[in-house]
Amino acid sequence: MTSSTTRARHRAARRPITPLTMLASAASDNVISVGKRSAIVAASSGLLVSLMAAAPASAANITSDAAVASVDVAALASEARAALSTAPTVTVAADASWTVEQTEISVTPAPEPVKVVTPTRTAVAASRTAERTSPAAATSTATATAAATTEAAPAVQAAAPATAAPASAAGSSIIDIASRYVGVPYVSGGSTPNGFDCSGFTSYVFAQAGISLPRTSGEQRNAGTVISRDQAQPGDLIFSPGHIAIYAGGNTQIDAPRPGKTIQFRDIWQSNPVFIRIG
Repeated sequence: MTSSTTRARHRAARRPITPLTMLASAASDNVISVGKRSAIVAASSGLLVSLMAAAPASAANITSDAAVASVDVAALASEARAALSTAPTVTVAADASWTVEQTEISVTPAPEPVKVVTPTRTAVAASRTAERTSPAAATSTATATAAATTEAAPAVQAAAPATAAPASAAGSSIIDIASRYVGVPYVSGGSTPNGFDCSGFTSYVFAQAGISLPRTSGEQRNAGTVISRDQAQPGDLIFSPGHIAIYAGGNTQIDAPRPGKTIQFRDIWQSNPVFIRIG
């Protein structure tokens, strides 16, 4: 009897397949497709792995240990590995160029700030006052102001020096000459129309009438004849210690009073004057 022996067949031992083996295989396929320059882009994690290497001599060497060692994934984190294994493959030509579109930007300057003029408190108050004031009130105010001015006018006129000789001096040539210089300022030592002191004024007036008088008031006191007050006539001199004037009739005189004043007609103020007649 013939017997046959059938030997069991065993599969050849193969290298175990791991995730790294799959990653190396995918990388090798990309190397073959792009030639010398390849890129694997992990879009979800932003990871770009660039492989710059020459193509292997044959596809048989792809599964070799050297091919696996050419991809260094030891430093990758688990998240990066997972993204890398699922990321789509992007193939870029060797002569590819990048183009960036630039959008023209127009700049519009900001408008000039508008200046706001704020009225002052004084202007606002004046405006409100004008609004509240009726035409009748304005007329009343103007009338009151005019009346106040009219009432004050006599006081001002009374304070001003008299410019006209009193009626009692009518016919006196000396008073007529003296009245021409009403308003000339008092000047110490003055004896001209630019400015007079008391004796400078009297000597100048009498000189215009052709009568020469000494320069000082004391000397003029002795230049004429002393008369009583009831005998005095306009044009006589009135003397008091340190001062001399010209009698203008009644109870008035004309003289240069003192610094800050002017030639004027005024009442006799001396308590016990001496009247002197010249000539």
